[in-house]
Amino acid sequence: MTRTEPPDAATSHPPSSLTAPVTPPSTATASAASGGPSTARLVGIDLARAMAVFGMFAVHIGPRSETVGGVGGWLLGLAEGRASVLFATLAGFSLMLITGRREPKTGTAGRQARARVMVRAVILLVVGTVLSLTSFGPAVILNYYGVYFMLALPMTRLRARTLAIVAGVLALVAPQVAFGLRSVLGGGVLHALTAYDPLDRLCGVGVLDLLLTGFYPAITWMPFVVAGMAVARLDLARTVVLRRLAAVGGALVVLGYGVAWAVLRVFGDRVSGAFPSSAGPAGSAKDMSSVLGKGIGSGPFEVDLWLALAAEPHSGSTFDVLGSLGVALLVLVAATALVARLTWTARVARPVIAVGTMSLTVYVGHVLAIVLLPGNDTTPPSAASAGLLAAFVAGATLFATVWSWRFRRGPLEYLLHRATITVTSLVR
Repeated sequence: MTRTEPPDAATSHPPSSLTAPVTPPSTATASAASGGPSTARLVGIDLARAMAVFGMFAVHIGPRSETVGGVGGWLLGLAEGRASVLFATLAGFSLMLITGRREPKTGTAGRQARARVMVRAVILLVVGTVLSLTSFGPAVILNYYGVYFMLALPMTRLRARTLAIVAGVLALVAPQVAFGLRSVLGGGVLHALTAYDPLDRLCGVGVLDLLLTGFYPAITWMPFVVAGMAVARLDLARTVVLRRLAAVGGALVVLGYGVAWAVLRVFGDRVSGAFPSSAGPAGSAKDMSSVLGKGIGSGPFEVDLWLALAAEPHSGSTFDVLGSLGVALLVLVAATALVARLTWTARVARPVIAVGTMSLTVYVGHVLAIVLLPGNDTTPPSAASAGLLAAFVAGATLFATVWSWRFRRGPLEYLLHRATITVTSLVR
């Protein structure tokens, strides 16, 4: 708990797995205007989370980035793969809000916090599995979130420096382990393993997908969660902390994307011939996702070798992890600084911030809406367009704004809160 924030800032309104404390936007904005730095920080996290929501909208129902020129095309390209990374990073932040942001909770409070995390993890796994039964299929991220929370729970007592080291080691080592496992096991072994997985039989996203071969496998996505946990331990009210985070984020972007570009300039021709032309170095992230969805472990080793060198979204390489994490940190810092330093930003962005306070509801709602679209069995749906994207953004913003006038939590956030309170009340 930071010394400058109210004692109940992170505990009086327990956050959902996808949201920061759900202080009504109007109240949070007023506090920011009156100089309350800690509330401004939480509102900044909500603003970053809303950006992640809109980024996922862009990937799921927006036009392809290569068909849109100028700044719009650049933003669409930036969202591909990186919006979900921002979500995962903020999930780590939210995890620490539950278990004790600046200092881990101990005693009964600590046991109850850990129980809340486990309840959320199980519920997210169940909800994500149900959503995976729809035509949205393996692109659902909520079931992966449940796994992230379970794996991250033992690390909630670690300090910021230790968490940062763990995230760095995972970013450097885990992608190589993942590529090695997929290459050594091969498609035959992987498919044989999934044949005995009841979860895979139920929804097509089994334990092996959640851990190793899916769209957001824990083995290569945990660095984002752990990094978010490390950020949560920091005092974001201090300008020097934000500057250092921005410097780290910028360095990761240069290191991840810059080195990958240089390496592929040297070695790219040696392996590009073995990679499908639709998802080669010039392919889009959506092309890459289609290949990954078919199971990259079933391809020849050269395919994994190209992915290990590339920094394409969802490639799962160290370069992709470092670059995407850098972008996530820069967005988080920018959102936090905008709200904390420019009080008018919170007023103007109040409707957008409202989306961030109920991102679980908005995420599930947008998945169900996409399922109803024509051509929803393709990614993106055949109905995808800039107009549809604008409609989704406007609809989510309007709903969140109106709902927040009357309620402190979104509909699903409220149900999740009630479920966790019911279970954790039994923990002593």
